[in-house]
Amino acid sequence: MFDGRWRSTIEEGLKPVGAGLRRTGITADVVTVVGILMAGATAVAIGAGHFRLAFLLLVLTGVPDALDGAVAKASGTASKRGAFFDSVADRFTDFLLFGGIAWYLAPRGRIMLLPFALAGAASLVSYQRAKAEALGFNARGGLMERAERFIVLGFALLFSELLVPVLWVMFALTAATAVQRFVKVWRQADRPVPPRSRRRSRPRPRRPVAERAERWRSQLESRRAAR
Repeated sequence: MFDGRWRSTIEEGLKPVGAGLRRTGITADVVTVVGILMAGATAVAIGAGHFRLAFLLLVLTGVPDALDGAVAKASGTASKRGAFFDSVADRFTDFLLFGGIAWYLAPRGRIMLLPFALAGAASLVSYQRAKAEALGFNARGGLMERAERFIVLGFALLFSELLVPVLWVMFALTAATAVQRFVKVWRQADRPVPPRSRRRSRPRPRRPVAERAERWRSQLESRRAAR
């Protein structure tokens, strides 16, 4: 939802911050690595049951995630390699966070599988977008994208007694997002592709064989006379 509607507005607002960080010598890759480290610390705090601390660390995890792209654009170093690194880091961060939740829920039995199911659904949503864009389609949007997952997870950490119900809601909305994106790309792929317009050059009119032979003969005789 945030990505599909307000992404451009947020990126425009983060440009001055990215330019300021770039002037300090910080690169986009460094910002991405900081985000991964903060996600690891958040996972440890969640696994230990320190949810207030985990909420603070989660907020600090989201800051580098929002700024690495702005730093790359401000420095003129935005590239396919950086985009690949950022995408892999996002998936790794998700698994760290959900892994911390699973560790915390492990003593409760099978409910610990819920965070893994949520991580799988989130990865499916991200894969659909990546595959759709590789095929030339648009798969952005949905009820529960990455930004929404951060917000809802933060709410669950603030009200830890609602952790499991919130996870169920997050899983249902993430699965609904996967269905939304599938239907969206399916409809785009079902549209007929307009044929490419090709400019065809007009065929040169072919002269009769006798006319061409007569022309060739006259040219040959004029060359001989010029010698």
